[in-house]
Amino acid sequence: MAWLEYVLPLIFLAPLGAAALVAITLRDVQTVGLRSPHDGKPIREIAQAHRDRLEKARMVFFLDATLAPTLTLMPLVYGMGRMLFAEEQSWLEWSLYGVVSTLLAMLFCFLILRDVQRVRRLTRSLACELAVGQALDHLIRPLAKPDFVFHDFPADSYTIDNVLVTPQGVFVIQTVAREFPLDLEGRPINTVSVESERLRFRGWNERQVLRKVRLSTVWLRQWLARHAKLSVPVSGILVLPGWEIDDETEHLGDSRDVRVVDGADLATQLGTAQGEAIDDAQRQHLVEILNGRYQRVENKPPPQ
Repeated sequence: MAWLEYVLPLIFLAPLGAAALVAITLRDVQTVGLRSPHDGKPIREIAQAHRDRLEKARMVFFLDATLAPTLTLMPLVYGMGRMLFAEEQSWLEWSLYGVVSTLLAMLFCFLILRDVQRVRRLTRSLACELAVGQALDHLIRPLAKPDFVFHDFPADSYTIDNVLVTPQGVFVIQTVAREFPLDLEGRPINTVSVESERLRFRGWNERQVLRKVRLSTVWLRQWLARHAKLSVPVSGILVLPGWEIDDETEHLGDSRDVRVVDGADLATQLGTAQGEAIDDAQRQHLVEILNGRYQRVENKPPPQ
């Protein structure tokens, strides 16, 4: 029966298939989140949204790296099995197995390189957001400073990195990580020019990050006015850790809707030493309202 020549070689694929199945099963090990031993709810840490994205990127990298040798060898292993059971050898058929293996190898090389770049980018972004989050935590440690910070605050369809409630107002704080370009001698160029509508790095411009901070600031101001029934100052802060800020809009003074800072001395850059704009009762009410939304979103069951 000629069809057996094509079915029996599948036996040789069983070990490779088992290895692929183990790799797919172990992918969940890479994405196991921490849960509270008291109520079983996920534990939220600083930059949790970035942590989740990094874990997913690592899971994809793990799958691609483990499945690459297995799937690449399958056509060749199947062809070796065909050699044992086929009465005549076809070089055209063998060439086909070789071409398929080569294409799979090239595909997985591309996927793995993409995964490595994504993991590196998310790791740097997480490090920057952790640095900013820790700086904000230092603001609320002294009891004399009644500040409160929410990390990964949920908006409508995205999360705000940090929402800080202080006597001077409410701050929407977004963190952006960017690699330093190099000059001809290989030295990093860490200066960014800030204009009213864009950031000018050496070699490229960006507008979307400023637009996102503006949208987040407007959304939070309107949300607080609707739910807290308070009209409080809400300011947008964009933090570029490690960059030297050349702000070309300083002549606008406090009228700027988004300030760009490096985050080295965040307490000073936020202006938390200025006079109070929100009294204790209003601040407490804001914290309760913000915490209420935070808890509702955290306790929402995941989509089925």
